[in-house]
Amino acid sequence: MKKIDEYQGKKVLVMGFGISGINAAHLLVKLGANVTANDKATPKNNDIVEDLEADGIKVITGDNPISLANKGFDVVVKNPGIPYDNPLVAAFVKQGTPIITEAELGWQIFDGHLVSVTGSNGKTTTTTLTQLMIAENAKHQVKYAGNIGISFSKIAEDLGPDDTLVTELSSFQLLGAPTIHPHIAIITNIFSNHLDYHKTRENYINAKLNITRNQTKDDFLVINWDRDEWQKIAQRSQATIVPFSRLNKSHEGSYVEDGMIYWRGQEVMPTKDIRLIGPQNVENALAAIAAAKLSGVTNDAIKKVLTTFSGVRHRLQYVMEYQERLFYNDSKSTDIEATEVALQGFDRPVILLAGGLDRGYTFERLVPYFKKHVKAMIVFGECKDKMKDAGNQAGVPVIESENAITAVPEAWKLSEPGDVILLSPANASWDQFPSFEVRGDKFIEAVEELTGKKEQ
Repeated sequence: MKKIDEYQGKKVLVMGFGISGINAAHLLVKLGANVTANDKATPKNNDIVEDLEADGIKVITGDNPISLANKGFDVVVKNPGIPYDNPLVAAFVKQGTPIITEAELGWQIFDGHLVSVTGSNGKTTTTTLTQLMIAENAKHQVKYAGNIGISFSKIAEDLGPDDTLVTELSSFQLLGAPTIHPHIAIITNIFSNHLDYHKTRENYINAKLNITRNQTKDDFLVINWDRDEWQKIAQRSQATIVPFSRLNKSHEGSYVEDGMIYWRGQEVMPTKDIRLIGPQNVENALAAIAAAKLSGVTNDAIKKVLTTFSGVRHRLQYVMEYQERLFYNDSKSTDIEATEVALQGFDRPVILLAGGLDRGYTFERLVPYFKKHVKAMIVFGECKDKMKDAGNQAGVPVIESENAITAVPEAWKLSEPGDVILLSPANASWDQFPSFEVRGDKFIEAVEELTGKKEQ
């Protein structure tokens, strides 16, 4: 951990009691700050409040009182999910109070080698693969943190100058990370996500580009080269560009040709040997390979990871096989693009479980994928009627169910040996579940109850 005095004697407000907020509050006390912690909700577990207060932190819960804007705070550390049009946040913006996220705080105290990953889809898998590959050859610690569910600042506290940290960073985190400077940055792809938060696609892209904003020609931006738009976005970086591509050959980076993965013209391994299924996971592997090779990782280490790693939970996760049916949990597919790529990963008939929060869009884009890959559909949630319309357009049998749990036995009744039963909702979970993780866990529990087996 790097010793800094930036917060010594400063008044800091931490907004949000998530994992990152709680860790940030305790860290700021160590850094000499006078800390107030605020959460709009009242925690059900009072241990959280007691633990904060025991560290000398003033705690305010049950509201984001606008009066806090007049208390002379020098800095606000905001939970990434709190929007900037929140009245209290907006008041701080208006008066010019610096607002950062915990990722920025983590960067400020980190003293090692930073690799950072962002993108619309594939962030967690790419982050995990990159960390595993670099760790295979490392003589020092290699950890991961960030949007992957582990506090950046908490891990950064325990790492030294020879250690490596691979961080997954969301657009929300990056908006509040003005000085972050990874040596290797990865952009997996950019679609049109979170426009309810960012308002415009350009705002969303700009937030993503904060990952490379402070890079120089001595740093590297690893970026997907499969769309013209992403190639143009790369031109906005000052870093050395390292492309990865499943569709376009480029000797400057990692790519696929005739079923073989190459790094700068040298063979690495066949794509068929990657244990993860689907074209999106070939792309994730290519991104991780580029970062790993830039970090000095051997081909043998890369092969070991890619031939054994079976997936991140909720991200096209293999659950089990039962009576010749394969169950997959892809609850993280909260948008249309993610479900598109999930369906392309299977050459078996798919019984698709889909639906969720209605964000106002329809699903005609999925019709060609339904026609090609889907045998039957079970739909649920607020947007089940729109999902059903797309299934009808594709000529696919559609059954309505209450949720992703009740859909499991319905899917089983429709299945035959050789089928895939896939939860890939194409929608957020918030109409019925607090998170995609909970939705995925409940799906797995339903599969276990149906089969009498534990996930593999």
